[in-house]
Amino acid sequence: MSQKVALVTGSSRGIGKQIALRLAERGYDLVINYARSKQPALDTAAEIEALGQKAIVVKANVGKPEKIKELFRAVDEEYGRLDVFVNNAASGVLRPLMELEENHWDWTMDINAKALLFGAQEAAKMMEKNGGGRIVSLSSLGSIRYLPNYTTVGVSKAAVESLTRYLAVELAPMNIAVNAVSGGAVDTDALTHFPNREELLSDAAKRTPTGRVVEPADLANAAIFLLSDEANMVRGQTLIVDGGISLLA
Repeated sequence: MSQKVALVTGSSRGIGKQIALRLAERGYDLVINYARSKQPALDTAAEIEALGQKAIVVKANVGKPEKIKELFRAVDEEYGRLDVFVNNAASGVLRPLMELEENHWDWTMDINAKALLFGAQEAAKMMEKNGGGRIVSLSSLGSIRYLPNYTTVGVSKAAVESLTRYLAVELAPMNIAVNAVSGGAVDTDALTHFPNREELLSDAAKRTPTGRVVEPADLANAAIFLLSDEANMVRGQTLIVDGGISLLA
């Protein structure tokens, strides 16, 4: 029972997949979570197994607390422990503020913010049994900066960052470190839903001091650091990975 285990939500593709693969390279067995498309999740699991680690695939809409409980029950039944929880799964309705409806708000807040609270609760119960663990969430610059059509997602990510601080303090006695990683514009599948995707990417690349947009690997690098023993005294922080674009007016 000494083999370390990590759960990454929304890990069938994009940033979540990158983080899952990095964890596998570091000797973790994985839980790959998806909500709709099973085949990409199976493909990710196969890549992890090719690295010599075990991986299971669990379907769960993390916006629903009862599904979160089912997800963690599957982890417990398969592995009997959990050392790392990466709250990566995200969704959102991308519309101008005046076009938003109640169901758009609820959907986005459930998957992006509520999932962290109830996921962290379940993770903490398992981690405490093994002497502690690490929790990292993915955020975005929309939490602190205005982005067009991003109201629901931006506000939900601000909630994630605030909740990260509360979790960091209250879970510290359990030896559980909680942090977040915030990225600038990242060219992933999620960005294809933006009506102004090409304009957004082009503008970000031109304005970023480093001369390019953030890549999934950049965020994975930061997440892996925060999940490591070297970051043990980093608590409740949001590490911004954006090539310096947020430093500009």
